[in-house]
Amino acid sequence: METEKFEELNLSKELRRAIRELDFDEMTPIQAKTIPLILEGRDVIGQAQTGTGKTLAFGLPILESIHSRVRKPQVIIMCPTRELAIQVAEELQSVLKYRKEITILPVYGGQPIDRQIRTLNAGAHVVIGTPGRTIDHIKRGTLKLENVRTVVLDEADEMLNMGFIDDIEQILQHVPKERQTLLFSATMPKPILNLTRKYQKDPEFVKVVHQQLTVPNVEQCYFEVREASKLDVLCRVIDMYGLKSSLVFCNMKRRVDEVVMHLEARGYPALGLHGDMTQPQRNHAMERFKRNRTEILVATDVAARGLDIDNIEAVFNYDLPQDEEYYVHRIGRTARAGKSGLAFSFVAGREIYKLHEIESYASTKIARKPVPSIEDIEEVRVSNFLDKVKDIIDKGGIERYERIMEPLLKEDYTSLDIATALLKIAMHEDVKEYMKETDIMVEQDRRRKKTNVGRRSFSPRRRK
Repeated sequence: METEKFEELNLSKELRRAIRELDFDEMTPIQAKTIPLILEGRDVIGQAQTGTGKTLAFGLPILESIHSRVRKPQVIIMCPTRELAIQVAEELQSVLKYRKEITILPVYGGQPIDRQIRTLNAGAHVVIGTPGRTIDHIKRGTLKLENVRTVVLDEADEMLNMGFIDDIEQILQHVPKERQTLLFSATMPKPILNLTRKYQKDPEFVKVVHQQLTVPNVEQCYFEVREASKLDVLCRVIDMYGLKSSLVFCNMKRRVDEVVMHLEARGYPALGLHGDMTQPQRNHAMERFKRNRTEILVATDVAARGLDIDNIEAVFNYDLPQDEEYYVHRIGRTARAGKSGLAFSFVAGREIYKLHEIESYASTKIARKPVPSIEDIEEVRVSNFLDKVKDIIDKGGIERYERIMEPLLKEDYTSLDIATALLKIAMHEDVKEYMKETDIMVEQDRRRKKTNVGRRSFSPRRRK
């Protein structure tokens, strides 16, 4: 059985509630194809690139299978690197908001082993480990695997490239033969296939082929930003490039609403598009955007699927997509009908690793650009102002205004003096207003953070 929505899965109400609050709606292809099979207890071989949502593909069904009262390792997930082990642990932890009784423990080198031993002694249900540290625990007797019912080999080809296959086989010797074995790999070289034949029982093979990148007329770049600065950077880039038609992608519905609210507060015409809106509301937003009655459309991936507009100047990845294939869909919304387009991505902190995965998948280099400064924007506005001046002169009909300025020329001011003074007045007021808007938003962000500090003990923010 293959489904498309998380709500259709046979999961506990606690997991479904957490998924819903994370604003996950529709599954990625690898999730839709593998989760029902894993829930049935089948062994699975999943061939999919990093960034396709495979962590939740195996994570949700194995979390569903945990018996929380048995405080011993029931699932072991093997990862090639400490970074991936941490990433997997964090992603699984994000869906355990209402299953606090389940303990997840990443074990890897570089962290004090005593801390890991204490958690293992207290009882960990899911162990996520690198091969070296996992074998270390097994040899010490601090990790016993006789209660393990599911084994996951994540990024198996990377473990092969790093020389870990012998270690994996050594670990599997300590796991009961009656178990479920799940293997995920981007490629399937012969040693990996040998591993599946040796350790899996009648596995179901699932292969997800990525759509290839076909957007040659899109200039792609990214900005390294702090999370709190994204809105300010978005406004600066829109001003810098003089954009009149921008599509902004967010990963969550509530994020869409927040961005629209703040854009409108800054005077940028914006509308939202997400799954909680009715179909008439979606149609209204798309129609206004299509007819250039609003300059910015902020949307989730699912809501924007039916969007087919030729005049979108730029796409913003306000949040980097969870699935690399979504990146292709997003930036393909611009550069339609033979036109060129721009694609800007905002990268915060460790998201740089996700960006590198997108680059690898798309076989492209996404250039880093500095965040536009106030001076940059002033320079652009001066240039635009001068273009308007030249356009007015070329069109003529300015004789009336010449008569108004003539007395200044008789007072020994040159025409250059007058023009420069007028430019200063125009630019000063323009930039002063821009700075005023920016200062207001910075103050609002500061107050909101201060308020959230008092709320955190009651409503902690979950990782996305």
